[in-house]
Amino acid sequence: MQDKEPLTKTEAAYWLLRRDILNTKLRPGAALKLSALRDAYGVGWTPLREALSRLEAEKLVTAISNRGFAVAPVSRTELEDLMRARLVVELPLLLESIEKGGPVWESAVVTAHYRLSRCKIVPDAASEEMADEWDEKHAAFHAALLSAATSSWLLRFQGTISDQLRRHHRFLGLAPTQRAAAGLTIGYETAVAALRDAMAIEHHTELMEAALDRDIERARALMTEHIGYTLQVYIKSEDEDGELEPLKLRKGA
Repeated sequence: MQDKEPLTKTEAAYWLLRRDILNTKLRPGAALKLSALRDAYGVGWTPLREALSRLEAEKLVTAISNRGFAVAPVSRTELEDLMRARLVVELPLLLESIEKGGPVWESAVVTAHYRLSRCKIVPDAASEEMADEWDEKHAAFHAALLSAATSSWLLRFQGTISDQLRRHHRFLGLAPTQRAAAGLTIGYETAVAALRDAMAIEHHTELMEAALDRDIERARALMTEHIGYTLQVYIKSEDEDGELEPLKLRKGA
């Protein structure tokens, strides 16, 4: 039993850190000091180092020479690369699902869409809990769309890309109103409008209907457009220097 304790502690540290990195509770670029992490998570030095090394292998954490670890940064360049990768991986999975999916797949897509539609959220005034729920329902909808595909490797790659994009989505969801709160109102309305467009149920409904109608070309076009929404939010959230200023989600709102 004792032989398993270090692994158990490492796993606990890994999942706690991973959750908070994906949800941007640990912000992109933030230093990960072992002493602070030990106090925050109640985990010892060795499990923390092992967990951070594992997260580094997943490119969620970066090692800084002689300075320890930091949360992997987000950037427009990284986002553009992730979007290209998503198109390469996710489009074939979607098209295969449309071709092979039967009644069980159709039911899963409709159910996931309904649950997403019931998740009401105001993008620029969401609590962390609301954002977590929307993330979960949104990921479930896209997973349902791809669930009739059979390539385990492509699905694995899709999961990795999805995790990385989740950090970008959450960070972008933090962006527009922080600048407004600081008095930097230029571009605020366009940034929020882009964020609302990206999260709107209507586009997800069109994507679902195209998939269920087995309309390959329309589904391809809609998914390509859908994947591009995140970059549009990023562009409209940039300040004059091309940097992002994230907003603070309201606790318990």
